[in-house]
Formats: sequence, C-alpha cells, structure tokens
Amino acid sequence: MTKEFQEEGVNGSDGPAEIKESRRNFLKATTLVGGVAALETVASPFISRAQAEELTPRRIPMTGMATHPGKANHWYVPASDKTVNWGFFSKTLTPLLEIDSGDYATIECLTHQAGDDPERMIKGDPGAESVYYWTKDQKNVNRRGAGPIDAPNGAGGGQGVHIMTGPIVIRGAKEGDILEVRILDMYPRPCANPQYKGKAFGTNLAANWGYQYKDLIEDPKPREVVTIYEFESDGGSDWAVPIYNYRWGPFTDPSGIEHKIYDYPGLVVDPQKYNPKQGVLKNVRVQLRPHFGNLGLTQKEADIVNSIPPDYIGGNVDDWRFGKGATLYYPVAVDGGFFSVGDSHAAMGDGELDGTAIESSWTGVFQFILHKQSDIADGTLLSQLSWPLLETKEEWVVHGFSYPRYLSDLGANAQNEIFTKSSVDLAMRDAFRKMRSFLMHTQNLSEDEAISLMSVAVDFGITQVVDGNWGVHASLQKGVFTGGRA
Repeated sequence: MTKEFQEEGVNGSDGPAEIKESRRNFLKATTLVGGVAALETVASPFISRAQAEELTPRRIPMTGMATHPGKANHWYVPASDKTVNWGFFSKTLTPLLEIDSGDYATIECLTHQAGDDPERMIKGDPGAESVYYWTKDQKNVNRRGAGPIDAPNGAGGGQGVHIMTGPIVIRGAKEGDILEVRILDMYPRPCANPQYKGKAFGTNLAANWGYQYKDLIEDPKPREVVTIYEFESDGGSDWAVPIYNYRWGPFTDPSGIEHKIYDYPGLVVDPQKYNPKQGVLKNVRVQLRPHFGNLGLTQKEADIVNSIPPDYIGGNVDDWRFGKGATLYYPVAVDGGFFSVGDSHAAMGDGELDGTAIESSWTGVFQFILHKQSDIADGTLLSQLSWPLLETKEEWVVHGFSYPRYLSDLGANAQNEIFTKSSVDLAMRDAFRKMRSFLMHTQNLSEDEAISLMSVAVDFGITQVVDGNWGVHASLQKGVFTGGRA
C-alpha cells in the first residue's frame, strides 16, 4: 500500500470522517447498491496505518461494524509472498486462518499481471514487491501453477496463473455443507509509486489463450497486446480510460528462460522496450464493474489443481456479477472448505473474449456463513445444491460449465484435457439442466413449467470462453415470482 493511503486509512463506504471526499466517492456509482443478507447494516472496516503496514493475517477490531447477534470476529488478510499461492488450489496447503461462521474478513488481492507495467502496479508497494520479487538468485514465490516444479518455462509451468490469497478454513465445515460468502465491499489498491500518487491502474492482455488469437486479420499474426488503463471518476461514475498499448514479447526472465509468448505468470517487463503506442482507443472510457474473477473453495479430487478452469466449488468463474452486494453459495468438498480469492477485475464483458479482463488489484470485505447439511430443509434454496450459485438483490444466477465436475468427468488427465474438449454447447446444456433443477426444486415447478419459464424469462449468456472449462450463465429475476421468495 502507498504511504499516503496508509496514513488516510483503508475503508469502504462508511469509514471515518477524515477520509478524503475523493476517496469516499471512488467507485461510488459502480459498486452494487444494497444486496442480500442485510448488507446495508454492515459498515466496512477501518485499517490504521500501523495495521496496514503489517503483512501478516490478524484479527482486528470490529470498528464501524453494526452489532450482530452472537460473537463475530473481523480478520485482516494482506497480500504478501507469505499469504498467497500462485496458480493453484490445494487441500494440502497450511491454512492462513481458521475462522468461525459469521466472521468477517478483509482480504487483499493482487493481480497476476502487474508486471505488464511495474512502475504503475508494483513499485513502492511492499506486498506486491514481496510477491513479484525475482532475481537470478532468488524468486520469492517459486511455484506458479500446478504443473511440474521443473517445467521448462518455470516452476509450476504456468498451469494456473492467478495470485490467490488464502486458504482460509471455516471451522466445522464438512463435505455436504454449503458455504455462503457475502461480498460486502471492494475497493482498489492505489499505485504506491509517488510518480502516480492517488491513481490506480489495470491491464488487459489480448493473450495467446484468447478466443481471437488464431483469427486475426491484421499483421503481425499471431500477436499478444497489452493495454494499460487508468481509473478515473467524474463524481458520479467511475471509468477505466486506456492510456497506451504495446505488443508483448519476447522476454527473457531473471532465471534466463526465454518466453516467446506470455506462457508464464509474473513476468515483469519494461513496456518502453516494446515501443508503446500512446493515445489508443481515443474517446473511449469503460464503466467500472469491479468484481472477483476467482473465488471459492478447494476440490477433493486432486492434491494440486490448476487455478484456471472453474469447477463445482467455484474458482475461476469469471462472472462480472461477483462484486459488491453479491452472495455466493458453494458446496463444501473438503473439511474446512479452504477458501481462496484472487483475480480481481475492474471491468469485464461477458465472454472475456481476448483472455483477460481489466486485471487489477483490489481488496474485498467478506462475511462467511456456514450452512450445515443437517440444517438445510428440503425444497429450500440450498438443498441439493452441488454447484456455485450467485444471488443478488434482484436475481439468481446459475453457472453452467462444459464439464460440471471436470476432474472426475475427464479422469486422470483432466487438467490437460479440459483445455481441448470444452465448448459453448456443453456449457449451455449444463446451464439449462442446472436452471431446470433449480426451478423444479426450489420453486416446486413441474418440468413443463420450468422449461416454459426458462424460455420466456431466463437470460442465458456466455460467461467466458477462455478458462479451459467454458461457462454459460443463466440469470433469473426474482420479481418473476410475485409474492415469492424475493
């Protein structure tokens, strides 16, 4: 964090009066208002400078929090080389924290693409610098991905790219339970470089794994292009404004490995060496839709799992609706759940076509509620839930994947095969089946009723076509059920 940010304090929408007005207004119009689970009664935390300077997880006072029945703790989890894992999930990791149902956590997330412009997204930030530190003699976070530790392109092989803060264990969580995760707030991590004081930035990479990569019409073909964005506010809305772009690569990393394409995360480059083009996308600004691309629990089927393909426990769903005011429900697969979060985005369109969103570093405020299987009544929202469900104030969103449980669906080589076998057709079929089940089970509809309602009232959309396990979401407005459960 920047020195000036630490001195001002870190807060959400209802922090101390001394926070600058511009800081309070930032993201004012883009984060969702209200939300489920009585979000309006919970103020975001205030983190003092002394607390923010520490890079270790800890319990902090419930400053500004409304009183809730029972006891709840508030935890602060900074991002550093000691609190993140790069590119994988694992049930064998040592948890950062064990928390109780009802507890709150403020969790920092770092983008895995800060190296696209290190002057704007790494320099001067102790947490980011500790994660990205890499010389010929030392690499603070060595494994980056679920691949072999001796992979030719670097430890972990880049088979998974996201910087994940966690894992956090929820006390008492068992397979068959449901973990409710409420996103109460999120705010951007400002640039720590004095040259860009008070600003925040993000990056979009038109990547080799993007949908467009083998279907370009201009030369050179193929190519990877980085576009750097700056976040701005006009007092009523918040925007990402493109600054410049450049064609990425090749690049030789500090270990002496040449990367002809962007095939490994955390490569810290000097954009000036790639002839950056200023003034791109003139007269364009993109309204911010801040959200977390990758959050959820950990699978039971393997000891180490690539962070890229989404799965039944959530993970890299890449739905821009996973922002402030959203509530996520995840089936627990391993004792404790093992929650992690990362891949924060400033904005993204449905599909995430070129392979990435506006990748940027954000901090989230979460609350965790554990629903024990024995307490979930049949025919209610959470009974028979075996996949990630999103709820907002206005809608339910079901997420379909090409392979709903790909690790077991595809067998021993699933983590490789998933990148060659996915399709929108398969994801659409899964979304249809899940929404049909949701309507029949939670709303007590017949199959004929559910199918008619899906055709006239449910919006199906492509979530992403770049994460190995492709996604289609199905959105249903709660208002359809007049006098119902909305």
